[in-house]
Amino acid sequence: MKELKITDLHVEIEGKEILKGVTLNIKKNEIHAIMGPNGNGKSTLLSAIMGHPRYIVTQGSIFIDDVDVLELEVDERSKLGLFLGMQYPQEVPGVNNADFLKSAMNAHRETPVGLFEFVTDLEKNIDKLKMKEDLAHRFLNEGFSGGEKKRNEILQMLMLKPQFVRLDEIDSGLDIDALALVANVLKESLETMNCGLMIVSHYERFFELIKPTHTHIMIDGKIVMSSDASLVTKIDQEGYDWIEEHLKEASQ
Repeated sequence: MKELKITDLHVEIEGKEILKGVTLNIKKNEIHAIMGPNGNGKSTLLSAIMGHPRYIVTQGSIFIDDVDVLELEVDERSKLGLFLGMQYPQEVPGVNNADFLKSAMNAHRETPVGLFEFVTDLEKNIDKLKMKEDLAHRFLNEGFSGGEKKRNEILQMLMLKPQFVRLDEIDSGLDIDALALVANVLKESLETMNCGLMIVSHYERFFELIKPTHTHIMIDGKIVMSSDASLVTKIDQEGYDWIEEHLKEASQ
C-alpha cells in the first residue's frame, strides 16, 4: 500500500520560516483533516508538497514509498499521483476547460486518451457534480462563480484519478447543498480511486459530512495535536485557546 511520508519538514518563504518540523504519514483510504488558526502554515504545507517555487524546503523529507518527492519537478509530482485542489483557482482566459482537462490527462498517460473515453468520463463526472454542461466548453474558470471553481477543482481530481489528494478550503464558496454533494463525491472517490485525502478547512459541518479518519491541529508551523474526528467537534465548540493554553503549560 502506497504511503505519503512527510518527515520533519521545514519550509520558509522569502527567508521567513513557516513550517517548523511537520511529520505526517498518509495512507490510501485515509482522510486527514488539517485544522488550525489562520496563518499557521496549513496552506504552506499543501503547496510545499506540490512543489510551489515560492516555498523553500530547508529541512526534512517527503516520500511516496521509496520515491523522493523533493527531487521531482511539479509535473513529475503530479504524474506520481499528487493532486492539489487550490483555495483560489485561477482564471485562464483563452484555454478551453475541456481541452485543459484532456491535456492534463494525456500528460499522465503513455498513450493519449480516446475521444469517446474522454467525453464519456467528462460527462459522467459533470453530471455527478451537478455542474452546468457548458462549463466544460468555457475558458478555464473564467466567469465561474466561487462554487463553480471549487467544483471544477473536484472535476479535475475525478478525471486525473490521483493517489494522494490535497484540498485547500475546497468547501469555501459552496452552499449547503453543494457542500453535501462535494463531500459525498469525495467519500465515493476514496473508495473508487483508492486514494488518500488531506483536507484543510475551518468548518465542522464539512468534516461532519466527510468524517475524517485523522484530525491534526497546526499551530505556529507545527502539528501540535492529532486525534480522530472527535477533535473537530471539540474545536468547533471550544476554539483553539485551550490548545494554546495546554502548549504554554507543557512548555513551562
